[in-house]
Amino acid sequence: MISTPDRFVCSIRLAAALLACVLAVCGRAAIAQTAPEGNAHPPTQALSEVSEGVESPFGQHNTARNLIPTAERKARFAAEVDLSQLRDIAVFHNGRVKVLETLAAETVQRLTGRRRYVDYLKSSDEGGKERVKEAVYSPVFTLLDVQIDPAYYLDKPLIGVEYLPLRRAFVELAFADDEATQKRWLKVGRVTPEMVDKYTTRIVNAYGSQEPYAAAVSRVDGAMRLFMMGWANWEVVPPPTTDLPWAHLGTLPETHPARVAATELGRAWRDLDAPAAGAAASRLAGALAAINPGAYADSRRSLELFYNRSNAFEWGAWFYLVSFVAAILSMGTGRVWLSRVGLVFLLAGLAMHATGFVVRCLVAERFAIQNQFESMTGVSLFAVILGAGLMLARRQHLFGAAAAASGFMVLIAATQTGIPGQTIEREAAILNTSVLLKYHVSTVLVSYGLIALGFIVGLFYLAVHYFGAGPRGAGRAANEDSAGALSIAGAALGEQETAPNAKVLGELDTAHLIVLQLAFWTLGVGILLGAWWADHSWGRWWAFDPKETWALITWIVYLIVIHVRIAAPARKGLTTAWLSVVGFFVMLWTYFGVNLLLPGLHAYA
Repeated sequence: MISTPDRFVCSIRLAAALLACVLAVCGRAAIAQTAPEGNAHPPTQALSEVSEGVESPFGQHNTARNLIPTAERKARFAAEVDLSQLRDIAVFHNGRVKVLETLAAETVQRLTGRRRYVDYLKSSDEGGKERVKEAVYSPVFTLLDVQIDPAYYLDKPLIGVEYLPLRRAFVELAFADDEATQKRWLKVGRVTPEMVDKYTTRIVNAYGSQEPYAAAVSRVDGAMRLFMMGWANWEVVPPPTTDLPWAHLGTLPETHPARVAATELGRAWRDLDAPAAGAAASRLAGALAAINPGAYADSRRSLELFYNRSNAFEWGAWFYLVSFVAAILSMGTGRVWLSRVGLVFLLAGLAMHATGFVVRCLVAERFAIQNQFESMTGVSLFAVILGAGLMLARRQHLFGAAAAASGFMVLIAATQTGIPGQTIEREAAILNTSVLLKYHVSTVLVSYGLIALGFIVGLFYLAVHYFGAGPRGAGRAANEDSAGALSIAGAALGEQETAPNAKVLGELDTAHLIVLQLAFWTLGVGILLGAWWADHSWGRWWAFDPKETWALITWIVYLIVIHVRIAAPARKGLTTAWLSVVGFFVMLWTYFGVNLLLPGLHAYA
């Protein structure tokens, strides 16, 4: 008869052998993977194509240096000009109709690498010492200013250079004998268009054969083309029917009210006449709205403006953080009012999170789970909903704390780390082949949310196991030092008083198992739905694509959890907690690593 430890060792060996077989088959089968037609995302078109002979609708810009305004005059003009009427005009760009404010934000991000352009104003204090003040401009102002008065920006830090070695190369060439100036420019993170124009060829000759430099130079080149030809994106003339293309503002007759208003706007802008520029902007918006009205409904424009300005995902992340901190403090101190604060902020975060998700779906006119950013907002939303539901159903604050922690970690990563897909774009054609996609992706994202919840609960278990009081404690002092951990765990489980170590661990293990069982079954169903969808979309149920294979490996980890709980009942809680941690990081690799590092059929994910 095989003893319990032997059964445990055998189960681990069996699991390792199973994983090795899956990885081996994956390695052989994935080599020959080729993506079917329509599998990739449509290419991002930062700059629209214009017909020959079409020029900037705002007229010729100033080129003489003596006509270029100072930074201080530009800042005063920016504060005075009223562009509110232009923010929600409809423009066709990169495959969809959007509002000008959205186009402006995307343009500024591509130009500068930041959400808003920052200029620097110089002044002197009472002692005559020079001081520098930052002036931050709205994206719509920057969009128009770059297109109407580009000469102003020739020697301004406009072009973002994310790759530090390339930025250093530009700065060292521009300020060869001034180390202090080099340090300042390196911190700015941007270079001037003149620097790009003057030194790019030398840098390419020196470093162009190195892939990181080549990729970074390509991005800088794209920003420069956007700087010089950004006016090409003014496809603001709607067609009479939706099956016809939108037209550029410059294709209208010169006597058309919209062309006249655009010309007047350019003239007033270059004269820094804020009242005249504001009036011309208002006339331009009115003239465009009169052309085939209803092409982009008022309600949709309002929704998109709300989405842009609400920053719902960021507010949701910070509400989740407050909720998590309040929940932890409540568990540690036993103060009921803190638990109520945590619940209020959890629900507030969930409301903001859900609002952002739903509004994005309405603006994109699809279920917004089709790229990395969207899937992250979706998986965190599902995790919070499930955690909050379990908390209310079982009256255990632990689930609420885990939900808040999961929501904060995922949303803060999605909104602050440059995750691809933040702008609303067209989806890959393959994603429109079957309605099964919604069910497949949603089910898998729900399972990932449950895995994240299980990870947080597993950390609670490990904290109590290794730092809580119990048979392993070394006397009274150790028990006293660990009383706080037990108090937190007991409060998290809805207990009024500190429970013995074994009881707390048992309750944690029960809560943990509930989450992991749900994760196991939902991930399994999601994989099966994915196979069904693959048959509809690619004509095959399974192809050992890296994403498919690693999703299966993640599921196997939780299959191991079930097997180990049977094979090693004496230490099932601790083993489950550690396997939950392992499963979480395997899921992260499946979710991020496979997308970024392994080519395959799921390139759009």
